[in-house]
Amino acid sequence: MERGRYIAFEGTEGTGKSTHARRLSFELDAVLTREHGGTPIGLLIRSIVADPDHSELTDKAEALLIAADRAQHIDEVVRPALEAGRHVVSDRSIYSSLAYQGYGRGLPLNEVRAVNEWAIGGCRPDLVVLLDVPPDQLARRMRRRRLDRFERSGPAFYERVASGFRALAAEEPERWVVVDGDRPVEAVAFEVRKAVHDRLGL
Repeated sequence: MERGRYIAFEGTEGTGKSTHARRLSFELDAVLTREHGGTPIGLLIRSIVADPDHSELTDKAEALLIAADRAQHIDEVVRPALEAGRHVVSDRSIYSSLAYQGYGRGLPLNEVRAVNEWAIGGCRPDLVVLLDVPPDQLARRMRRRRLDRFERSGPAFYERVASGFRALAAEEPERWVVVDGDRPVEAVAFEVRKAVHDRLGL
């Protein structure tokens, strides 16, 4: 049986990842999932790391909890689906930890990478779609929602995260495609779908 393909959407909060992951999964008849919180155990972890009341959570503890969520997610959802021949579309992947806990929180990038490489056991996305949206537009979008613990980290944090995503995309251009997310949904969806077809033949 041919292995399915694994596609991840990345970007900061408010870029439209969830919307476009949902659309693409429908078009491909793929398994739709997310990190963190893509499993019952992951939801428990998410309830800790995203809760704004947990201000005492240290950066290292945050990174380890999210890596634990990822290990469970890969083993319970992603790898079984791929091995069964299903495509998987995920809202976030290993690269979010590198951008958020590495570039954003300032933890040693090599250490964040190492623990997350162990968590995924070689199961990394075949294609990563980075939705890039200017900071002023993101700020307008974020004003419409109740902010979780991450979303309250401030603009400087999110500038570091966004820069981190761009740096990661530049490191692996064969794996990443950067899409301008500051356009109508249909225009963004069209470019995403074209990239998936051109890169993966799907």
